[in-house]
Amino acid sequence: MKNTLSIAALLGMLSIIFGAFGAHALKPLLTADMLAVFETGVRYQFYHALALMAVAILYQLSENKKLILASRLFYAGILLFSGSLYALSLSSIGGNPVRLLGAITPFGGVCFILGWFFVFRAARTSTFK
Repeated sequence: MKNTLSIAALLGMLSIIFGAFGAHALKPLLTADMLAVFETGVRYQFYHALALMAVAILYQLSENKKLILASRLFYAGILLFSGSLYALSLSSIGGNPVRLLGAITPFGGVCFILGWFFVFRAARTSTFK
């Protein structure tokens, strides 16, 4: 958990960079549907970068081990959910998206859901300092 806050800040910064890249560089290369897919990846990465920041701060207040699990699930969710959406949309440049990449996305969604569940469990069981 020591580096979670700095990694969360980096992931947030990358969200802004990816969003700008999508809006400017990718807009002429992607269909509207694939651009929306890319933007969904950016949005969920940003939401969960903020969630990671909150988890890092909450961990400092409570040292609840469930928050460590939540942070790991958020990391996995960003990689699987957002990463697969980025790859899917970028693979469509040239007209033939690799649809198999879309099959990975739900696993990232499950990681996000479980991460939020462990934040909930930590909130229910922690005694904050």
